[in-house]
Amino acid sequence: MRFLIVRTDIRTAAETDMAAVWAGGGRLRDETTTPEPRRQVVHAEDRDAALLLARALSTVGAVRAGKQRVKVLPIEDRDPGDPYRWT
Repeated sequence: MRFLIVRTDIRTAAETDMAAVWAGGGRLRDETTTPEPRRQVVHAEDRDAALLLARALSTVGAVRAGKQRVKVLPIEDRDPGDPYRWT
């Protein structure tokens, strides 16, 4: 399985937004609709390599200061079956 390692900026949230989310039971950040701005993207072919790269990216000063974060996302491999099959 392949992995995507992403270093992103952390969006700040106002206290009023957090209070509204807590009261309404919603989500403060929804990555599917508004992802965080990306700073760096790296690919890895296996989990060990992905974790090693994520550990290296975590040493960046902005990540250590809490202004950025590192995410490791699995990428599904295509089905090795029939390449003309529609699903």
